[in-house]
Amino acid sequence: MTVDSQNTGRAFYRKQADLLPEKAAPVTSVGALGWLRTNMFSGWFNTGLTLIAVYILWRIIPPIVDWVFLTSDVEGVDRFACTNSGACWAWLDQRIRQYLYGFYPADQIWRVNIAVILLFPALAPMLFSGMPYKRILSWFSLAYPVIATILIIGGLGLEPVSTNRFGGFMLNLIVGLSGIVLSLPVGIVLALARRSQLPIVRTLSVLFIEAVRGVPLLTLLFVSNIILPIFLPPDVTFDSLVRVIIMVTAFSAAYMAEVIRGGLQAIPRGQYEAAQAMGLNYSKMMALIILPQALKISIPGIVNTFIGLFKDTTLVILIGLFDILGIGKAMVANPDWQGLGTETYAFVACFFFVVCFSMSRYSVYLEKRLDTEERR
Repeated sequence: MTVDSQNTGRAFYRKQADLLPEKAAPVTSVGALGWLRTNMFSGWFNTGLTLIAVYILWRIIPPIVDWVFLTSDVEGVDRFACTNSGACWAWLDQRIRQYLYGFYPADQIWRVNIAVILLFPALAPMLFSGMPYKRILSWFSLAYPVIATILIIGGLGLEPVSTNRFGGFMLNLIVGLSGIVLSLPVGIVLALARRSQLPIVRTLSVLFIEAVRGVPLLTLLFVSNIILPIFLPPDVTFDSLVRVIIMVTAFSAAYMAEVIRGGLQAIPRGQYEAAQAMGLNYSKMMALIILPQALKISIPGIVNTFIGLFKDTTLVILIGLFDILGIGKAMVANPDWQGLGTETYAFVACFFFVVCFSMSRYSVYLEKRLDTEERR
């Protein structure tokens, strides 16, 4: 058979194939059935694990739902009003304000609520791309810390509120968000300083990072709250909440610096050489070429540090500040609600889970958006 006849035959069969109607994919390979077959029943081993997991969930979830919802009590002035066999949630009606706002004046809580509501448009231009009016929102993001401080602490005609009255989940958010926002730029500066060619800058950065990472956060909090005031002049007062934020930021920034330094070391040497060949100075090279790549590589480590920082805000209870966990412990010690530790700590855990899980999911979204894990 000649080459021409072979080509003619192939063209004929391709034409016949094009005339045939397209067939739908098998039902078992698309949709929900396809996902189940691929991810949960792809082989005898995965099928066995799936069945075991289903059995465990079947034994665990119904009793939890029954205890939390079906046989629980939601009304009452004390624990003795709870007569069912399930959870006693009667304390929520009596104590929910303290859990959320601590000892903040009840008639001024609207200020905290407004600050929380304004937080979302302030974070939106930094967290999501394609936001409408992004430039205006970016200016609002820069002004938000001042606006929130005035709203929560007072000023410009608002009644002053001492930070000693801060507490509950509001305190966790203030310490956590402040530490997160401040520790990232400080960590970037420390990471760059540790890789500096200037011996003094590099040595100071190494000393700070290793000194802070070498002690527990609780030690730093005790230093800020107990030891530091001893060395201050008698007429100088330093707000305890500000001291806590500074120590939390320093602690997180030291770990953040090492995470970002790992991202910087992962950048090929050719990137530096290409930037220098383009005539970019050090600051432009870092801002335009190196840091964007290093931060994308470091996203999982950065978010992991943020999550750890937010959970560590509960340590403020040990220096006399009543965060949401401190409010819970105080309530459990009250004779009217004694014995409700399970309900209290489950409630606190739900708050932290929602925040930490949200940060984790945003990390996944950000990695996909920046195309760090997969190439489209």
